[in-house]
Amino acid sequence: MMFPETRLRRLRYNSVLRDMVTETKLSVDDLVMPLFVCAGTNVRNPISSMPGNFQLSVENLVEECKDVVASGVKAVLLFGIPAEKDEDGTVACQHNGIVQQAIRAIKAELPNLYIIADVCNCEYTTHGHCGTIIDGDVDNDTTLETLAAQSVSLAESGADMIAPSDMMDGRVGRIREALDENKFEKIPIMAYSAKYASGFYGPFREAAESAPKFGNRATYQMNPANSDEAMREVELDIAEGADIVMVKPALSFLDIIYRVKTEFKMPTAAYNVSGEFSMLKAAAEKDWIDGPRVMMEILTSIKRAGADIIITYSAVDAAKILNGIKG
Repeated sequence: MMFPETRLRRLRYNSVLRDMVTETKLSVDDLVMPLFVCAGTNVRNPISSMPGNFQLSVENLVEECKDVVASGVKAVLLFGIPAEKDEDGTVACQHNGIVQQAIRAIKAELPNLYIIADVCNCEYTTHGHCGTIIDGDVDNDTTLETLAAQSVSLAESGADMIAPSDMMDGRVGRIREALDENKFEKIPIMAYSAKYASGFYGPFREAAESAPKFGNRATYQMNPANSDEAMREVELDIAEGADIVMVKPALSFLDIIYRVKTEFKMPTAAYNVSGEFSMLKAAAEKDWIDGPRVMMEILTSIKRAGADIIITYSAVDAAKILNGIKG
């Protein structure tokens, strides 16, 4: 039937009915809050390009996690800023590494908070690249060994999930092998499978102090123009043992999220990255947009595209809206 028998507005006149026929419903269960932990005590350094986010020393991170839990968010993703860096990132593999300390401290007070540990070397190397530099570029296979050691160390500290973000070839398989060899076969891997060489990472690099000192990351992160290549990356990660695959960034790559979910039917995460967050905050600050409304619209679009898990700096704010918490 056509108009006038069919009138699609009939489903829109009443708010109760609109809620009944809503196709995509965002849930607090979808959200993961990224946090930055740094060396020192009583540190709460505001991240200027990411309003409301901070570099936190371990004790302040624990307090921040309590606020996360109070909002209803059940999972955090941890990034570390160490006191000292080295050439190959082995500082990230130490028993008393900054993220390892943070995991133990959080678990001591919030044992049910789900902790996802990012695995990469960019925050830990003096040059800011994601692995060991040989002949002017990141050496893939040498870097795999550091990533595997870092993953085992984080699992030993109590991480619930390992999330390699480096984009080295073969890293999921090597990490899975190392975890299993060390009796961590129950620890899942969430792979940053389709991670693009994006301009949206700028505020994060301030937050994590991880900007490369030379060149860029185009030899290991993906070309933003490519879609089929992302499917190959995802397929390889699944074959190597990834339990969850991720697309990063999210907002400019909704088509990639849709393709990944449609083609592979795998648990799919999307990272609503720092630049996306900061653009929203800047526009809202100037009263150009309704910040909370646009935030929820963005997150809903990411879920509508196919994401099961949304990593976002808006997690706590969105959870408060979803749970009807004021303030």
